[in-house]
Amino acid sequence: MIARSAHPTADQAQAIDKASHLIEALPWLSRFHGRTVVVKYGGNAMISEELRVRFAESIVFLHYAGLRPVVVHGGGPQISAQLALAGVESRFTAGLRVTTDEAMDIVRMVLTGQVNREIVGLVNQHGPFAVGMSGEDANLFVAERKSVEVDGETVDIGRVGEITGVHPGAVAALIADGRIPVVSSIARADDGGVYNVNADTAASALAVALGASKLIMLTDVEGLFADYPANTELISRLTVEELKVLLPSLSSGMLPKMEACLRAVEGGVPQAHIIDGRVPHSLLLEVFTDQGVGTMVADQQLEAGLAAGNGHTPRPGRTTDTIAVTNAGGAQ
Repeated sequence: MIARSAHPTADQAQAIDKASHLIEALPWLSRFHGRTVVVKYGGNAMISEELRVRFAESIVFLHYAGLRPVVVHGGGPQISAQLALAGVESRFTAGLRVTTDEAMDIVRMVLTGQVNREIVGLVNQHGPFAVGMSGEDANLFVAERKSVEVDGETVDIGRVGEITGVHPGAVAALIADGRIPVVSSIARADDGGVYNVNADTAASALAVALGASKLIMLTDVEGLFADYPANTELISRLTVEELKVLLPSLSSGMLPKMEACLRAVEGGVPQAHIIDGRVPHSLLLEVFTDQGVGTMVADQQLEAGLAAGNGHTPRPGRTTDTIAVTNAGGAQ
């Protein structure tokens, strides 16, 4: 009999390293198996062909790993490009796109007819999983007209809506059928028309309505930083109370994202995340590794329900008395 060497070859060592990374994911697979995860997709991750492909792969991986992903998307860059082609000016007030009736037709076409179909097509290259729908389908999102205050005066920004109701039955039925819903951020209006709604807000509202275990928002920044730009230490974890203290210091770009995280966790979602969509497979790094990426807002009591039975400790938090936070980037 020929004895085998105790020292692995280079190929074996590489295989062992891969196996160790797979085992690292085991506690997280146990915790989130069968649970719904809502992913808001936007920013530069939607523009780069490479990142679009990687995003679709990550979503399919979540599906095969036993999670139940739901995608909610915007499409700001694509909308701006199409408006420019049509000769319609893109204007923003208080960080929100001013949406005239003419612009709304283009917004609806781009989000539901272009961006949604592209995401569905990329996911379905891996199997018959994704089903596209608009937020107006089955009255998934219902909204009322939103106004903003600028210098103390109320300003009309057109067909921009504030979500007032979520009817998640159609999405829940797709999930139960083993599908991956892909939802555009358009809402049904009381007057029979439609509104353009903020995709961060839409994703948060849907996560609450579905009883999701996670809300993950892909954006164009790494997360929140401590005392940025003097210090670039990323804040890994915040409680609801800590985030409330920090909200007034955030810029207009980061504020709606962190408010969406806050509303989700206060609405019963145990964990809400801001992660960098420019990093390939950042979604998987957040869900399946001990370190995670980005910034997580969490509720300890809700997390305890997720962790019950697997004995895995969440990553440590940071207290607000050690953090001074400003925004790490602009609006998506």
